[in-house]
Amino acid sequence: MDSQTSLPSPYRLGFIGGGKLAGSVLRGLVRAKYCAPSAILVSEPNEAARRILEHELGISGTTANAEVAEQAGIILIGVKPAVVLPALAEIAPQLEGKLVISLAAGVRIQNLEKIAAAHFMRAMTNTPSTVRRAATALAKGGRTTNHELSVARELFSAVGVVVEVTEDQIDAVTALAGSGPAFVYTVIEALARGGEKMGLGWDVALTLATQTVLGAAKLATETKLSPDELRKMVVTPGGTTAAGLAAMEKLKTSEGLIAAVEAAAKRSSEMARENN
Repeated sequence: MDSQTSLPSPYRLGFIGGGKLAGSVLRGLVRAKYCAPSAILVSEPNEAARRILEHELGISGTTANAEVAEQAGIILIGVKPAVVLPALAEIAPQLEGKLVISLAAGVRIQNLEKIAAAHFMRAMTNTPSTVRRAATALAKGGRTTNHELSVARELFSAVGVVVEVTEDQIDAVTALAGSGPAFVYTVIEALARGGEKMGLGWDVALTLATQTVLGAAKLATETKLSPDELRKMVVTPGGTTAAGLAAMEKLKTSEGLIAAVEAAAKRSSEMARENN
C-alpha cells in the first residue's frame, strides 16, 4: 500500500546495494505493491545482478551511489558491512537530513552518524522478505523522528512482521532473525534426511518436511499458544512423538540451536568492533 508520506525526490526509495538481502527486500516491496517499481532506484556495481533486478522487477538501476543519494527520498543501505562506512563517506553531503536505513550487521548507528548528517536507523531483516514473511527489527538513531520511525515501520510491514528494539539488542536480532532462516533450513533438511533414511524418496520427504515446518509455524502464529502448549497437542505419552523428542533431548538438539544463535550474536558483536 502506498504511504501517505509526501516525498519530493524523483525516486521514493533508493537502495545502495542490490545483493541477497537488499534484493529480497526489493522483491517483497514490489510484490506488496508498496510503491510503483518506477519509484525505486538501486545502485549495484555488478552488472548481471543489476540487470536481473531491472528486468525482473521493473525498477531503475545505476552504478552510482551518488545518484541514489541525490534522487531518492528514503535510502536503504544493503552493501556488505565492511563497505558501509566507506560508501557513505563518499556520498555524505547528499545524505544530509535524509532518512537512511542500514540493513548491515555489525555497523553501529553512532559510527554511521559520524560519517554523515543523515537520520540513520538500522533494520535487521531476513531473506523471507521476498515472500513477504520477513521478521524485521528496527532500531532508531539519535536523529530519528517519530514520523521517520512510522515510515520505516510501514515500509517493512509491507514485507512481514516488524518489532522495535534498542540498538544494543540488534546483535541478538541478527542471530535470531537474520541468521535464523539458515538454521531453519538445516532443520528442514535434517527432517527430510530422517524421512529418507526411513524409506521415503527425497522429493517426498523434503515436501513433507517443508510443509510440516510451514504449518507448525503458521499454527503457532495464529493460535498464539506457547511452543510448550503446541508440543503437548502432538505428544502422546509412550507414543511416536515422545520417542522422537527423547532422541532429540539425548542428542541435545535444543542446546545446539541455542548455541547457534549465541555464536551468531557474538560474531555480530565482533563485526561491530571490526567496523568501528
